[in-house]
Amino acid sequence: MNLAYAYPKSRFEPIQLVDLNARAERERLSASALAGFFRLMEAWRVRDEDARELLGGLSSSSFYEWKKKPQRVLEVDRITRVSYLLGIYKSLHILYGDKLADEWVHLPNTNPVFQGRTPLATMLGGGLLAMQTVRRLLDARRGGL
Repeated sequence: MNLAYAYPKSRFEPIQLVDLNARAERERLSASALAGFFRLMEAWRVRDEDARELLGGLSSSSFYEWKKKPQRVLEVDRITRVSYLLGIYKSLHILYGDKLADEWVHLPNTNPVFQGRTPLATMLGGGLLAMQTVRRLLDARRGGL
């Protein structure tokens, strides 16, 4: 009897990364990303002007068209922005109660990342990189750092 040794398969398989450069992936994700973005902006009570800026500077007419009909294919930059914002939302709701989680982006923050500004002002001023920084900060807090 010949026994072959093998490591047991983990029940935790690595996550398959999504290639946002693939149009098919963006087609699959865009409508739900936009719907989630608009619900998030409502939960955070973000003004439409600021929401347009968080999307990377969208005209008023396009913004309201997207709001009415979110069935479209987003560019990599925009879908990445939405992903960071939804991750921030999720982290806040894990870290804090619902009320504080939804108000947090409007509260002045003493963390050096924000320099006394609100997280929303920081993200509006710093764009995609600021969103990434806020997301990483909150993920680190969730991890106990």
